[in-house]
Amino acid sequence: MTAGTVPLIRRSHLDEHGWHSRRIRREVETGYLRAIRPGVYARGADVDGLTREEKIIVRARALDLVSATRPTFCGLTAAAMHGLPCLRDDGLLHVLTPDSRPSGAVGVVRHRNVAGHGRDVELDGIRCTPLARTVADVARTEARDVAVSIADAALRQRAFRPPGAYDVEEAARFREEALRWARLSTRGRRAAERALLLADGRAQLPGESLSRLRLLDLGFAPPSLQVPVAGPRGSTFWVDFGLDDVNAWGEFDGRAKYRGLASAAGRTPHRVIDDEKRREDWIRGTTQRRFARWGWEHVGDAATLGRRLAAFGITPP
Repeated sequence: MTAGTVPLIRRSHLDEHGWHSRRIRREVETGYLRAIRPGVYARGADVDGLTREEKIIVRARALDLVSATRPTFCGLTAAAMHGLPCLRDDGLLHVLTPDSRPSGAVGVVRHRNVAGHGRDVELDGIRCTPLARTVADVARTEARDVAVSIADAALRQRAFRPPGAYDVEEAARFREEALRWARLSTRGRRAAERALLLADGRAQLPGESLSRLRLLDLGFAPPSLQVPVAGPRGSTFWVDFGLDDVNAWGEFDGRAKYRGLASAAGRTPHRVIDDEKRREDWIRGTTQRRFARWGWEHVGDAATLGRRLAAFGITPP
């Protein structure tokens, strides 16, 4: 089940089948139904396993279903619809409006459309802002961690081709497009410019985006990303971070990363971990560089990541 295929059930449909208010309330309390928004439900089994981004999309679909005028989603809501990772879900839906009047709908935040209408896109039948504008809006209004992770992912969509090809010119074009959108408003313009100039589509996961920010906060030079290292028998290993100023390597290890490696290669997670250990030994031995790994528990703030790196003998210059 995906966000686009979750069946949405209107209250009127339940009424037609004889489900009175008491029964609906009981089914919500037991978890059989989930209230997506007033007057719209879904089966609990259909939504409970969805990702954060997929749940945002289901809420957007529900609003679109009951709105007299089709909404155009923006900000974090549009980011989820574009397939970008959202480090947080504020529980709200963000939509464009011709003016700044407050929303009358539950859980909806209206944003004044400073650029005017006519440049929206439609994804799976739902209207939202185009990718570059979405990135710009998030960069203007969200915290740096959220903004950079979303900008990184958008640049990856546009300019990265696996295993390691990065189209620098396409990335620059997209960044400039997003900057033009950001500069249409004075609110958050400087923050957006800083986030967009930091963004790099070579970051593979949000955890890598956060890691890069923490490394910069710690005083390391901007790291090289997805660095190729010659492996055995003509193979190539890719390393998340080249900490060139201190002659070290760094890897962000998220559980999703190992699941993806196992799925792509048809290997068990245990085999993936064993192969990763052999890979690390080869890279360390052939390059004579220190090698540090860290995970989500280390990137909440710079000091925590700093302590993790220091345990491997890696400190800022």
